[in-house]
Amino acid sequence: MDAQLHQRIDELVTEEHKLERAHVGEALSGAEQQRLADLGVALDRYWDLLRQRDARRHAGLDPDGATERSGDVVEGYRP
Repeated sequence: MDAQLHQRIDELVTEEHKLERAHVGEALSGAEQQRLADLGVALDRYWDLLRQRDARRHAGLDPDGATERSGDVVEGYRP
């Protein structure tokens, strides 16, 4: 499961970088800006799930008990 999450993160990061590089020096369209924002939220959700899995593993719990949280929850964290 962790390997699949890392693979998906890599795919999203690649898409994010491709979108950013395609518009160096020029503004993104509204749809592109929304896609970039959506990619950021998706990445945060996957990283959050990986952190949950790692924390559960370190606590001696089943990492498969971790649950994917909504973008609203994950984006609501403030360090």
